[in-house]
Amino acid sequence: MDLRERILQAYDAKAGNQHVIAARFNVSRKCLCDLLRLRRLTGSVAPRPHGGGRTAAYEGETLEQLRELIRQQPDATLEELRERTGVDCSLQAVHNAVGRLEFRYKKSRSTPASRSGPMSSSSGSPGGKRPSR
Repeated sequence: MDLRERILQAYDAKAGNQHVIAARFNVSRKCLCDLLRLRRLTGSVAPRPHGGGRTAAYEGETLEQLRELIRQQPDATLEELRERTGVDCSLQAVHNAVGRLEFRYKKSRSTPASRSGPMSSSSGSPGGKRPSR
């Protein structure tokens, strides 16, 4: 049985006040009140569907166009990809689409590696030597 149903079953059986029932099932009193309101309004305690949200800037044909552009020029910047696809979106949207295509960024050094070697000699012990007492 679903937790929502067990909570309301305990409430209907008058197994205690709202605070006691909420504590018994380790939920907040507000959670219990929300379940009661949902049941009163809809007659069900089933979770409501997802509320939606913004649709992705790159879907279907534009996503495939982006994939092809990356295959043709793997080192293209996000801004270049956005311009070539003609999609009016943020750079973050392009980044998210590249992630959905499971392409990864190759790290490249912007500066050469340091030429300095280890700072301690190979014969020295780490942490130095304590003076004797």
